Amino acid sequence: MKELVEVIAKALVDDPNQVAVTETVKDDEIVLELTVAPSDMGKVIGKQGRIAKAIRSVVKAAASKEDKKITVEIQ
Repeated sequence: MKELVEVIAKALVDDPNQVAVTETVKDDEIVLELTVAPSDMGKVIGKQGRIAKAIRSVVKAAASKEDKKITVEIQ
């Protein structure tokens, strides 16, 4: 899942070298923290958060196949 978020984010931003995804496990939930350059933050979030919602939807769909609970946080 970490690689999936990273590939999607790198495709959206102007500076793909600044994209970083960290994975932490809390109880039975996996938390993915996406960090991008401040100038690219708007591109990852999108208008009214639509791109962020789409990223979360794709990750949740992929996670449901593996019966895992994953949350994506954008920093």
